[in-house]
Amino acid sequence: MSVWDDVVGQEHVIDTLRAAVAEPRSMTHAWLFTGPPGSGRSNAARAFAAALQCENPDERGCGRCQACTTTLAGTHADVTVVATEQVTIKIDEVRDLIGRAVRKPSTGRWQVIVVEDADRMLERTTNVLLKSIEEPPPQTVWLLCAPSSQDVLPTIRSRCRGVVLRVPPVESVAALLVSRDGAEPEVALEAARAAQSHIGLARRLARDAGARERRDEVLKIPAEVASVGEAVIAAGRLVEVAQAEARSATEERDAEEKGALLRALGAEAGETVPPRLRSQVTELEKDQKRRATRYQRDVLDRAMLDLLSLYRDVLVTQLGAEVELVNTAHGATVRMLAGRSTSVRTIEQMNAISTARERLGTNVSPLLATEAMLVELRP
Repeated sequence: MSVWDDVVGQEHVIDTLRAAVAEPRSMTHAWLFTGPPGSGRSNAARAFAAALQCENPDERGCGRCQACTTTLAGTHADVTVVATEQVTIKIDEVRDLIGRAVRKPSTGRWQVIVVEDADRMLERTTNVLLKSIEEPPPQTVWLLCAPSSQDVLPTIRSRCRGVVLRVPPVESVAALLVSRDGAEPEVALEAARAAQSHIGLARRLARDAGARERRDEVLKIPAEVASVGEAVIAAGRLVEVAQAEARSATEERDAEEKGALLRALGAEAGETVPPRLRSQVTELEKDQKRRATRYQRDVLDRAMLDLLSLYRDVLVTQLGAEVELVNTAHGATVRMLAGRSTSVRTIEQMNAISTARERLGTNVSPLLATEAMLVELRP
C-alpha cells in the first residue's frame, strides 16, 4: 500500500511529486494543484503531504508509518487542511494559517498547509496570504488547490509551482471504487461513468442507492416538462429537494455545535442567552446559514451537471458520434430527446444549463435560476 494509491490516473503528477520528495533541489515552498472537479486535486495534495512527512527514508510515502497514516487521517500535528463548507474562506481563517506557517514542525519533517478551496478566497483574503507564500519559513510548504490557475490571483499563481491533473479514465475510477469501497464492479462502473470520472461523486453514487435514485429523478425532468407551468413546478420541486438535503445534512450538526458553544459559555440549551453572549451565538448561526447555503447550491449544481451530461448524450446521438454514452441506463430518454429536436437546439439547451450554473455562483435566487433553465429546456 502507498499514499499514492488514491491518486487515480495521474501517473505524470505522481512522478513529479515523488521527485520533489526525493530530491531537495526539486522541492519548492508553494504548490498549486489544478484540474477539473473530481480529478483528485485534494487527494494528490494530501498524498504529497503524507510523502513529505513520511518516516521511511527508503520509500517516502510508504503509507504504513505513523506519519503517513496520521496525515491521511487528518490528525498529523504538522499538517493543516482547510476545506471550507461555506461560500468563501474567511480572512480570519487565513490569518490563523499564516500564524501556523511560521511555527517550526513539532514532530514532522515539514509544516504543511493544504488549502483545498483556494478559489474560494476573496481578493483581499488572498492578498493577506501573499506575503507568507512569498517569503515562507524554510520548513513550511503551502499546497493550494483550485479548478484552474485562472481561479487564483496572478500574484499567487506566479509564486507557486503548478501541478495540473487531468480527468482520470472511467475504468480507473471504477477499479478504485471496487478496491477501496468494496462496490460491485457493475455498480462501480456505472457510478464512475455517470459521475464522468469525478471521484467524489462516483463514490457517493456507488455507496448510496438514494443518491442514484435522486439522480434518476433529475434525468427524467426534460422528458416531463412541456410547458412553462410544468417547468415552474419542476423547478420548485428541484429546489425543495435541494433545501431538504441541505437541512438533513446540517440540522443535527448545527444543533450539536450550538449546544457545545452554549456549554462552553456556561449557558444551558433552551435557556435565554444572556446579552453578553449573543454576539458569539449569532456569529455561529451566520456561519451555519452560510454552510447550508453552499450545500444547497452544491446539490443544485450537481443536478445541473447531471442534466448537462444527459444533453451531451443527446448531442452525441444526434451527431452519430461513435462514443459511449455517459447515461447508458437512460438510453431510451436520450433517443427520445434526440428525435424531437436538432443538434443546434440541443446546444442551446446545454448553454441554458451552463448559464444557470453561472447564475448560482453569483447569488441569483436558486429558484429563479432553475426556473429560467427549465423553461429553456422545453421542446
